[in-house]
Amino acid sequence: MGILNVTPDSFADGGRHFDLDRAVDAGAAMADAGADIIDVGGESTRPGADPLPETEELRRVAPVIERLAARVRVPISIDTYKATVARAALAAGASIVNDISGLLYEPALAGVVADTGAALVLMHTRGRSKSMYSLARYTDVAGEISRELAEAVERATSAGVRRDAIVVDPGLGFAKKAEHSYEALASLGRIAERLDRPIVSGPSRKSFLTAAVGERVPDAREWATAAAVAASVLFGAHIVRVHGVAAMTDVVRIADRLLDIPPQA
Repeated sequence: MGILNVTPDSFADGGRHFDLDRAVDAGAAMADAGADIIDVGGESTRPGADPLPETEELRRVAPVIERLAARVRVPISIDTYKATVARAALAAGASIVNDISGLLYEPALAGVVADTGAALVLMHTRGRSKSMYSLARYTDVAGEISRELAEAVERATSAGVRRDAIVVDPGLGFAKKAEHSYEALASLGRIAERLDRPIVSGPSRKSFLTAAVGERVPDAREWATAAAVAASVLFGAHIVRVHGVAAMTDVVRIADRLLDIPPQA
């Protein structure tokens, strides 16, 4: 899943794809480089970010999705928690909704997904961007993430979303200190097994990586990202969400080859 941020303030690549033509070209380049999904987002949801009005979010993402859908053959995802934005994005050509809130921010989003038959990614978090780190308290990281994601799945299916259309994301870096993110990463297989749903892992360029490699600006975290992407695949992720699609496609191919080797007696 290639990350296409159409924002001026993303932590990893803010402003790089804020122009419409540049954004569409970047999305097409991701598909050419090996992305299986393009995830378009118009609001920065990094910890501490301010919320964005839905009118501005729509102005950013709808034209990109409409033009990108005409250029690529891979599915397009809309990274939003807002029901109105999701409906417009799906009408413009998206077929997946990626909700960082697990349907906590706008429960009406589930109805949009159910009505349109879209796929749904439910991410684990706690609180809003401004307060999420104050809620990063766990006694059983994998167990609590699994339980809270199970509640998100229940919210979705109760609103009519098909269970087989749901993918879950443990939310690395969201409402988690670095040690929690590492434990969640190492527990991907257990979380997938407990929920019986495919897993998205999104470690790309996140600050928890610096706990192991030292302080680096986001663009300088690609080697650390590569290690976390390989670990994600080997620990049980089905989808990895990344900025550097070409390099991480190679990482995934190597990890997949390792998984293809049968266990030795």
